[in-house]
Amino acid sequence: MSESNTVINNFIQKIIDEDNLSDKWGNRVHTRFPPEPNGYLHIGHAKSICLNFGLAEKNNGKCNLRFDDTNPVKEEDEYVKSIIEDVKWLGFNWEDRLYYASDYFDHMYNHALTLIQNGDAFVCDQSSDQMKDCRGTLKQPGQESPSRNRSVDENLQLFQKMRNGDFSDGSKTLRAKIDMSHPNLNMRDPVIYRILHASHHRTGDKWCIYPMYDWAHGLEDSIEKITHSICTLEFEDHRPLYDWYLQKLGVYHPQQIEFARLNLNFTVVSKRKLKKLVDEKHVDGWDDPRMPTLSGLRRRGYTPLSIRNFAEGVGVTKRDSIIDVVRLENSLREELNKTAPRVLGVLDPLKVVITNYPENKTEMLKAINNPEDENAGSREIPFSRELYIEKNDFMEDPPRKFFRLGPGREVRLRYAYFVTCTDIVKDENGTIIEIHCRYDPETKGGNAPDGRKVKGTIHWVSAEHAVEAEVRLYDRLFKKENPEEGGNFLDALNPESCKLLPGAKLEPLLSNPESITYQFERLGYFKKDDIFSSNGNNVFIRVVSLRDSWARMMKQNSGQ
Repeated sequence: MSESNTVINNFIQKIIDEDNLSDKWGNRVHTRFPPEPNGYLHIGHAKSICLNFGLAEKNNGKCNLRFDDTNPVKEEDEYVKSIIEDVKWLGFNWEDRLYYASDYFDHMYNHALTLIQNGDAFVCDQSSDQMKDCRGTLKQPGQESPSRNRSVDENLQLFQKMRNGDFSDGSKTLRAKIDMSHPNLNMRDPVIYRILHASHHRTGDKWCIYPMYDWAHGLEDSIEKITHSICTLEFEDHRPLYDWYLQKLGVYHPQQIEFARLNLNFTVVSKRKLKKLVDEKHVDGWDDPRMPTLSGLRRRGYTPLSIRNFAEGVGVTKRDSIIDVVRLENSLREELNKTAPRVLGVLDPLKVVITNYPENKTEMLKAINNPEDENAGSREIPFSRELYIEKNDFMEDPPRKFFRLGPGREVRLRYAYFVTCTDIVKDENGTIIEIHCRYDPETKGGNAPDGRKVKGTIHWVSAEHAVEAEVRLYDRLFKKENPEEGGNFLDALNPESCKLLPGAKLEPLLSNPESITYQFERLGYFKKDDIFSSNGNNVFIRVVSLRDSWARMMKQNSGQ
């Protein structure tokens, strides 16, 4: 799969193809990605980013990055900077086309004056609650505002006063004059401007009236000469209003097209809910490795290509659906299997003493860096008399199909020798603290000259040369497939989403690791976390397990 072409044929591409055949837009394709800077981007936004920029790339077009900054109460420069970083990280380039809705506030205001002058807008005195009460239902028409029949001159004067700051928040609005009996509720005299005495992150205190999204959205697209205005499906009912505004003004008129947003199981992507997780410290911040934010996924170890490939694989449809988060994880596994160097690490160590191995001897054994990449080469790892293995690789009384280490049992040590357990050392409480083994010096490299076979291969680390590290086993943040089902989504938080293992033992290479993801053989993919490691500690986080462990759990829970 190509990094530069991550958009497969979909219904939007078919629309573009038809438009090009008819020369509707002069054979142009110009899209935009228009986030509101009121939070950090998440995996759902990644689909929209890949779609808009990908369609532009595929069709030799352009894609703008535009901030819909029309709500100063919720928007911050912090979010602007994070969004710019995220889009760049995914590998997309808007060149010199970075825009803000606030760039067009004067244009929007002048267009509003045009609507008023044409008799298509009026200043309304109703409160938001009163407007809601008069809106009607799908079966009943709404009631017109008492302010609806004001003269053009009066509306112009009042609107000027709104802009001047003569009225308090919520006391007046500018509304479109459409049809209070329209079957689409969005067309029942919607609000165009509201009064909001709040400082804006770019325009400061210049404005105290701010445009509503439906008004701003279409005008921004029009000003930027967008051809295909691609939105998520919840804006389908808003398209008639988008069209109405542009038609009434007689300005350049893009085509709005809707697609199904990305929904993942075991995940919430609502900015409000993500902010709640951060504010209430259920997570360590917006970039917590368990968060579905792009900054969280980046810190976790996800790559731009894995996310772009995932977005392409999901496809573009008109029907809402829930995507299994395993597809996202598998996209990363597929890439890391090809690229991640292999290393040895023991997360829950149990000491092994090889009693017939010389006490002061250390030998270097050849280990393969990545069996999927013949160019990755090999490295040398130290082997000595005392080793660490995983506690769960030993059982004192193992069942029949336990093919790892037990009393009298023989296993292969990865890259090393066959060893057989001869003795067990326990503390005063009966806990196993050490096991003794004998090795077969003729089996170096993992093969026996006499042809005998062993079914079990386990990993290890030389005790003398081991690097101490803390490992954090990250898992899914929520334990329910639909965290929002049945009440408070916080009730679905997974208490096992982060397990701390302070005494891990790693091979010497990881004393000063590169800023990349490694596969700890048999355990999963891990990377050093620079933030947790900033105080001198060596902290690794699990990027993703080797395989999906949740599928079995879900199957068991369903009784299958």
